[in-house]
Amino acid sequence: MPNGNSVKDSLDVLAKKWPIDSKLYDMQLGMRDDVVDNTVKVEQVIFHVPTLSKDRLYVLWKCLWPECHNCCERQGRLPLTKDDIALLAKKLGYESKIEFVRNEVGISSWQEQEAFGNIITTLSMLSLKRKKDERGEEDGTPLRCRFLDDKGYCGIHPDKPGVCWLYPFTSWLESDKFGKPVVHATYQFTGDCPGFYLDDSLDSIMPVLQEYAPKIYNYNMAVQRTTRESYGFINFVSG
Repeated sequence: MPNGNSVKDSLDVLAKKWPIDSKLYDMQLGMRDDVVDNTVKVEQVIFHVPTLSKDRLYVLWKCLWPECHNCCERQGRLPLTKDDIALLAKKLGYESKIEFVRNEVGISSWQEQEAFGNIITTLSMLSLKRKKDERGEEDGTPLRCRFLDDKGYCGIHPDKPGVCWLYPFTSWLESDKFGKPVVHATYQFTGDCPGFYLDDSLDSIMPVLQEYAPKIYNYNMAVQRTTRESYGFINFVSG
C-alpha cells in the first residue's frame, strides 16, 4: 500500500505534465472526509467506485495511452501467475520455465487493504524483473519497465503479465454465503495515473468496466491457481 508521502510525491511529479483536479488531488491524499463507496456489479465483478458525496461526483477513469504510459515509466512490481510464466518463458525464448525463472524473476512481497474495509491481504509472488539487474530492495519502488520503448509501446505485448492489463484497478476475493468466490475491484491511487476524472453520472465509465470485468475476474482465478500450486502465497488478516 503506498503511503501518503509517496503518493504526494508522485502526484507532484504528475502535475508537472498533466492537470490534476484539486478535488482529486485532495482525495488521493486522504484530505476529503466525504468519500463514500458506491458499488456497481458488472458480470462477475463488484466494482467499488469512490464518490465525493458533498459534490455528488463519481471518481471515474479512462486510459490516456498513447499520450501517457506513466504506469510503465513508474512500474512498482510485476507479479506473475503460473499462466504468465508459461507465456513469458516462450515469448523471451527460453526452453524451460525453470531457466526463465532463474534469469528473469525475483520475489515480491506486499500488502493490500480492502477498500472501505479492514481486511489486509499479504501477498508473496514471483515477479518479473523490471530491469535486468533489479535488486530485492527495489521491490515496490517506481522503475521504468525495461520492455517499454521510446514511443510507449510494450515489447512483450500481448504476452505481458496479467497485472499489466489491470492498472489502475486493484482487486481482491471474498466468499459468498455458499463459499463461492466473489471478485471485488477498485482503483489503486498511487499518484501515477492522470486518467482520473469526476462526473455526476456513471455512464461514461460503464464501457470501461465491461471491458475490465472479465480481465479482473480471470486474473484473480489465475492468482488462485498459482497459489494453490505453490507459486506464491496469500494470507488474509482482519484489522
